[in-house]
Amino acid sequence: MLKKLQTKHISLMVGAGLSAFIAGAMLSSPETMETVGAWLQQLQNQQPEKLSPANKAKSEVFSLVLQSPPERAAKLRELTKSSSSSERNRARYLLASDLIDAKQAKPALELLKGLDNSYPALAPYILLKQAQARQMLGEGGKASDLRQAVLKRYPQEAAAAKSLYLIGLKEYQDRAIAEFPSNPLTWEIIRQRLQKNPNQPQLRLILAKYAYERPGMVAALDPLANDPTLKPEDWEIVGTAYWENNVFGKAATSYAKAPPTPRNLYRLGRGWQISKEREKAIAAYQKLVQQFPDARETGNALLRLADMARTNRETLPYLDQVISKFPDLAGKALVKKAKILTALRDRKSAEAARELLISKYGNTEEAAQYRWQVAKQKAKAKDYDAAWSWAEPIPKNNPKSILAPRAGFWVGKWATKLGKQAEAKQVYEYVISNFPYSYYAWRSAVILGLNVGNFNNVRQMNPEVAAIERPLPPTGSETFKELYLLGEDRDAYLQWETEFQNKMQPTVAEQFNEGLMQFARGQHLQGISTIAKLEDRETPEEKAEYDALSKQIIYWQARYPFPYLQKIKYWSAERKLNPLLVTALMRQESRFEPKIKSVAGATGLMQVMPSTGKWIAEKINLDKTPDLEDPNDNIMLGTWYLDHTHEQYGNNSLLAIASYNAGPGNVSKWLKTLSKQDPDEFVEKIPFGETKNYVRQVFGNYWNYLRLYNPEISEIVAKYSQEHPQLPAH
Repeated sequence: MLKKLQTKHISLMVGAGLSAFIAGAMLSSPETMETVGAWLQQLQNQQPEKLSPANKAKSEVFSLVLQSPPERAAKLRELTKSSSSSERNRARYLLASDLIDAKQAKPALELLKGLDNSYPALAPYILLKQAQARQMLGEGGKASDLRQAVLKRYPQEAAAAKSLYLIGLKEYQDRAIAEFPSNPLTWEIIRQRLQKNPNQPQLRLILAKYAYERPGMVAALDPLANDPTLKPEDWEIVGTAYWENNVFGKAATSYAKAPPTPRNLYRLGRGWQISKEREKAIAAYQKLVQQFPDARETGNALLRLADMARTNRETLPYLDQVISKFPDLAGKALVKKAKILTALRDRKSAEAARELLISKYGNTEEAAQYRWQVAKQKAKAKDYDAAWSWAEPIPKNNPKSILAPRAGFWVGKWATKLGKQAEAKQVYEYVISNFPYSYYAWRSAVILGLNVGNFNNVRQMNPEVAAIERPLPPTGSETFKELYLLGEDRDAYLQWETEFQNKMQPTVAEQFNEGLMQFARGQHLQGISTIAKLEDRETPEEKAEYDALSKQIIYWQARYPFPYLQKIKYWSAERKLNPLLVTALMRQESRFEPKIKSVAGATGLMQVMPSTGKWIAEKINLDKTPDLEDPNDNIMLGTWYLDHTHEQYGNNSLLAIASYNAGPGNVSKWLKTLSKQDPDEFVEKIPFGETKNYVRQVFGNYWNYLRLYNPEISEIVAKYSQEHPQLPAH
């Protein structure tokens, strides 16, 4: 506290001295006053403005980013005259960037003139834009001078790596490799050098450390396999790169030469186990148990040793060690133990293991699964009171479990069957409040009578979709954030990758940023996966960071992104389909990857089979052969087929979505054998596990798009969360 006070006092003194200096200058000379005023302005502009959600939300420029350059041009020109210096600077930069992309270099240069002085966050990139424009005009010398200016004025900034790459001389390339190894342009320099001379292990190590997720990386790693110059820490890098590429045998070979940390030893054992090298795997796991008896990885190693034991009797001591020392893993061990004891016909001990599971380790996923299994058996026997008793603890004790919202919802259904309407209503409100992201929150909202659509009418709804903007990244420099929010994705990517040094063990915020950049580059499947995997963090600190992030709407909107919105809106309107239902199905089918193919050949965003596409094209008299990898063609055909399945089943979306996955023949069979009285019971009894999950996932997606992007439903869900309803006591 004393240091803070002293710093503040010094700042005030300096400020007072500077004010006195300026006051004297004003008295002595108007010319000097102007010079000092300009100097002061430059001092004030040296530090980029800190972005916050509040000032980001006020930016009209950021709100224009998802529009096309022609759509936003007039508004940007207007904003270049804004009274806000931040808005004026952003508008000038973005408009100049659009003009350069359109090969209009001269007007771009006018906008960029002097902008580096007033927009410090992007100053080096402004110089690079100027260089790009000069190059277009055939002024190579001026372009080179501007790139050199970046190196001179901003040698430590990520933009310097771009200058080094563009200048291209060997000494500059050497500097890029030494100073900016995580920049993708440096990787390109390395790739070119390896093509000329493959025997450069240190260059391959740079790729292994910073670019291991790039296509073709395994081939780049293989020449290191027998390199005698590598150190133990180098082998850890190589092993991790192989591991992240799912090449587990080669990962194990590398980890065998790496420092013996808990993670390295566990991966060594697991790599050998997957590669069916049983004895080597056992030796690695046992070494981990001996050297690091309390590490979390040791608990997992004991479970693996239990799996590899020759007999049930050999397995039990490993499981008992897990139960006694690793409470987070005790649930898994107890389930295995109960199964073994049952096989050994020791039913009393097996029952004791299950009792211990739900009494002492009731907060584990395995306890939730066991409770749910028993609850379903009780419900099947129409003992709804007992089913309620068994399922009720799951949402309370296991709120992170995938079963928590499901169990809560069915407690409500069983309460209704018991005639306890008030308790059932309270349960549904609890599910919406505590599990707003779940399919069962939607089913609860339906039963509560909210305007969210039901299986029999959701296709006709046309919910309002709020304006979509990019989120403020939770970490990274102000330069990166500005580039990302301006939609300058190529430079934002280069900037972020340069800053992101911790790729093999990223923080929660860094991994979230990485997902955002994958979206920005059109890698939607990878982006959704990267962000969803944040759920799997294990340390208490990481779990706390994830919990904080998951309470923000930006997290959920990243898990449920909205690419191709205009095309979805257009073709949904043509087919009279709910655009959010179309989006939900598309997310489930392809994760918005336009060129993805299934094993069976289904292609594109809505996974249309070539034969089906040809059939639809004939039906609608299409005057060309449709390109299933083209987003517009794929959505055109996919929405026609989704409309067709709705027409087959009287606009019942449950049956239409099930048919989209399983085919009309199977749905027709189910309608003959399953009761249609309760749609929730019908879903639970769909005999195809894939289709049952598909239906729940598509409508869960639909619900999330509705609650995240529709203002009316967003407000209602927020209200439930604020009221914190409780589960009724049973």
